[in-house]
Amino acid sequence: MSKYILPASVFGTVFGCAVLLKNHMTGGPCPSKARIPGKTVVITGANTGIGKETARELAKRGGRIIMGCRDMEKCEAAACEIRGSTLNPHVYARHIDLASVQSIRRFAEEINREKRVDVLINNAAVMRCPAGKTQDGFDMQFGVNYLGHFLLTNLLLDKLKDSAPSRVINLSSLVHIVGEIDFEDLNWDKKKFNTKKAYCQSKLAIVLFTRELARRLEGSGVTVNALHPGVVATDLGRHTGMHQSQFSSTVLSPIFYLLVKSPVLGAQPSVYLAVAEELEGVTGRYYDVMTEKEPAPQALDQEAAVRLWDISASMVGLDTSIPMPTSSSQAVPAMTHTAASERPRAIPTATAAVTTA
Repeated sequence: MSKYILPASVFGTVFGCAVLLKNHMTGGPCPSKARIPGKTVVITGANTGIGKETARELAKRGGRIIMGCRDMEKCEAAACEIRGSTLNPHVYARHIDLASVQSIRRFAEEINREKRVDVLINNAAVMRCPAGKTQDGFDMQFGVNYLGHFLLTNLLLDKLKDSAPSRVINLSSLVHIVGEIDFEDLNWDKKKFNTKKAYCQSKLAIVLFTRELARRLEGSGVTVNALHPGVVATDLGRHTGMHQSQFSSTVLSPIFYLLVKSPVLGAQPSVYLAVAEELEGVTGRYYDVMTEKEPAPQALDQEAAVRLWDISASMVGLDTSIPMPTSSSQAVPAMTHTAASERPRAIPTATAAVTTA
């Protein structure tokens, strides 16, 4: 019997160290134990992956959770599961298709009938999907990941202000550091489509939007922050080809184990930004998992952020009239509406499917 003790001890030690290393490299659980009874949280893409686990954790903490999803069958099932596992009856499924301006507006109208919205988590995304357009003719990744959330957030701003202090949390990605905003062809109408570059552009747009919205909401009691959740094992990466070869599924598996998070761990940064008391009043920041970092230089370009805002508002038919801050040391130029001849062209086709995960 004793001959098995040493191997078992070694195995246990190695396994334990691997678990600790994984927790260290992936950020670990949310350090805040704050509860949110009476607060309403809206989460897009909440039927699976990071969004679902974010909804579950915030439901555990007493929140009133509204899950916005495209697939209502999956959303209802996820909401039912979360109500059962958390014993929180206040978890609701609502329909939103971020590839449709009409659907976004209907969802916003419904949410604006709520008594309050304390936290908005713009979580839904598509990643490196084939070339395709939203119902309104926008590039699928730019439209779903960025434009849809740009419109939704603006439509809910009055409710967020009335509920202040409130928070907006935008899920971006580390890949924003290689993103470029092509103002001449945001929808990939003129150049050859590159799904990687399209994804990176959408994630850079989210960081620019976060910083610009935070500046425009200065003094309102509404904070806006962006985050990179880490590399998470969800359905989002189904188009990337990862794990589809024998090499990646065998040789790289140990590396993937250490670097890739479960959806539960992937949800922790969103939970942290939603509940942490020490983040009250903190706005316009970018978090790599749960650590504040400076985003890429192109994400700090205020002129680009203002230009993107104005073009985005024109694309989705939004008349934005958020007053500019007057006390900021970095004053934002006054908004101008883009002339119709300068607006990116929208082609009314819809081809690729959207998974709000």
